Amino acid sequence: MNTFLKTGSRLGLGLGAALVLAACGAGLPTTSLPAGAAPAPSAPSAAAAPPAAAGAPDAGTADAGPLGPLGTLGPLGSPTSTVPRDLPTNAAEASRFVTKSTFGSTQADIDRVMQLGYSGWIDEQFTTPSRTHLANIAERSATLGETGQIGSTWMQNSFWRNALTGEDVLRQRVSFALSQIFVVSQMNSAIDVRMAAGYYDILGRNAFGNFRTLLEEVSLSPAMGIYLSHLGNRKTDLLTGRLPDENYAREIMQLFTIGLYQLNQDGTVKVDPSDGQPIETYGVADIQGLAKVFTGFSWGGPDTSSARFVNNRVGSSERDILPMQGYPQYHEDGPKSFLGRTINTSTPNDSLKQALDILFNHENVGPFIGRLLIQRMVTSNPSPGYVGRVAAAFANNGQGVRGDMKAVIRAVLLDPEAANPPAAWASVNGRIREPVLRMTALLRALGATSTSKDFRIDITDNPANSLGQSPMRAPSVFNFYRPGYVPPNSELSRTRLGAADRVPVAPELQITNEVSVAGWLIAAKAVIDNGIGSGTDVKPAFTPLVALAHNPSALVDRLILLLAPANQIPQSLRNEIVAEVSAITLPTTGDAAARLNRVKLATLLLVVSPEFMLQR
Repeated sequence: MNTFLKTGSRLGLGLGAALVLAACGAGLPTTSLPAGAAPAPSAPSAAAAPPAAAGAPDAGTADAGPLGPLGTLGPLGSPTSTVPRDLPTNAAEASRFVTKSTFGSTQADIDRVMQLGYSGWIDEQFTTPSRTHLANIAERSATLGETGQIGSTWMQNSFWRNALTGEDVLRQRVSFALSQIFVVSQMNSAIDVRMAAGYYDILGRNAFGNFRTLLEEVSLSPAMGIYLSHLGNRKTDLLTGRLPDENYAREIMQLFTIGLYQLNQDGTVKVDPSDGQPIETYGVADIQGLAKVFTGFSWGGPDTSSARFVNNRVGSSERDILPMQGYPQYHEDGPKSFLGRTINTSTPNDSLKQALDILFNHENVGPFIGRLLIQRMVTSNPSPGYVGRVAAAFANNGQGVRGDMKAVIRAVLLDPEAANPPAAWASVNGRIREPVLRMTALLRALGATSTSKDFRIDITDNPANSLGQSPMRAPSVFNFYRPGYVPPNSELSRTRLGAADRVPVAPELQITNEVSVAGWLIAAKAVIDNGIGSGTDVKPAFTPLVALAHNPSALVDRLILLLAPANQIPQSLRNEIVAEVSAITLPTTGDAAARLNRVKLATLLLVVSPEFMLQR
C-alpha cells in the first residue's frame, strides 16, 4: 500500500459509515462503508502545529529541511525515462492529468485532453480568456445598484465561481498554487475584499507570464505591503533610533525566491565540506541591507506627497488596488548591500528593480520555486531529477529566457515523473488532496451550479463541520501548512528515500486530524444531500449520473473516472461500492428517488475513502 495511504489511514482518513451517518444525520440510506476504508485508529493525531515566528527556520520534522544532498536520478535537465505519449491512451489517463492541472475533472475537460493531447491542451489553456475577481465583484456590486456595497465574503465567493466555472482551468489552478507560495491572507482585517481580489488577480495575470514581473507586482501590491508591513516603511532615523522594517526583506528571500539554504540545481541542499552542515543563503546583515530597499513605498496615486504616504484616504478611490509607488523623501539614501551585491541608487524605484534583479537571477530560485510548484500540483516528494528538469526550464525556456512561467508549468505537468515516478519514489507518489481541492473536485464532478450565479460559498474555516480551510485565509505567511511537514510518529516519518536517507513529507497532513477528518465527512454528505453555501446556493446537478443509476457498475466507474482516476481505487473497493449501491432496489415504476439515492450513496462512499484523499 502507498505510504501516504498508510499514514492517512493511521490518522483516521478511513472512518466508517457509523461516523458518517451518526454525525451527519439522515438523508442517505443506512449502509456500511467498504472494508477497504476501515481505519487504524490507534495512531496519534497529526494536528496542525502552530506557525513559527516570521523568518524563523523550521525545526525538527515539522520541516524535513536539509538532510544532505540526494543523488540525481538522471542527467540534470533530461528525463529519467521515456518522454510520455502526448495523447492519452484512455480516459483515465486524461482524467488523471486534468486532476493535476485543474480544480477537478469534468467530462468536457477529459474529452478535450483526449482530442488535443497534453501539450495541445496546455497550449489552448495558455490562450483561454480569464475573468478577473475584480470583474466578478464589480458585476455583483452593480446588480445591487448601490456603489460600494461589498460583502465581506465576496472574495471567497468569487474564488469558487472561477474555480468551478472558469474556462481557464489551468490558470485558476496555477493561481491557487501561487497564492500558497506568495501568501496574503484576509485573516488580516486591513485587507478588504477589493484589495484581496486585486492581489489574486496579480497572481492570475502573471501565472503564464514571467516570474520577474510576478515578483515585482507582488512586491508593489498594497495587499502584500500591508500583510508584510513594508507599505509606509521609512528610512533610518538615528535620532529616534528608527530602523527600516525587515519583515518583507526576510520573507521575499525565505519564502518567495531563494529559501534558507543554498541549493544545487536539482533542489538538494549544498553542504559545507568542512563540517557537513547546510550553507545558509543569507544572514542578518543581508536582511538589514535588503530592508533598506523596501523603504519609501506607499499608496499609489497622482502625487508623492507626505499626506498620501501616511494616509490611504487621500486621493484616488483605486488606492486599494493600485501598485504602491515610491516616495523619495522616505527612501533610504546610500548603499544597500545584500547577498554580496551593493545597490548605490538613491531612488526607491531604481533600488527596487535592481534588488529584484539580484534575487531573480540567484541560482536558488529555479529549484526552490520549481519544487514548490511541483508539490502544489503533482507530488509532495519529487525526485531530484524532476526538480532539476523544472529548474532547467526556469533557467532557460529554450529560447534563452529566464523565468518563463509557461515553460515552468509545462515542465511541471509534462515531466515523465508526473505520470511515472522512479521506483525509489513510488511509495510516496502523489499528494494529499487538501480540503479545498477535495470540495472543488466533488463539485466539478457533479456539475454543481449556483442559484444566485454568485457561488455564495462563504468562510469554510471550521474543521468540525466544514473544510478547515478557506481560500485567501491562511493563518500565516507560511500558508496553511509547511512544504516540509512530516507527521510525527507516522509511517512517513519512518520511511527513507534514496541513498541519502531522506524523510518524505506530506504537507497537507499538517491540517489533518480527527476533527478535520470528521468535518470532511459531514461537509461532503451535506453537499451531496443538499448543496453548500449560503442558503445552499451551490447544488450538485446529478442528472447525467442518474441516467446511469440502473447500472451500478457503470455508475461507479463514471464516478471513479471523474474523482479518482488511473487505477487509484482498488478493484476490491470499487466492487464493494458497487455492491452497496446495488442493494438499493429500483421499483418497477417511479424509480427517480431510488436512482438519485444510488448516485448519492456511490458518491459519498467514494469521496470519504482514503484512496480519494490521495491525488496520484
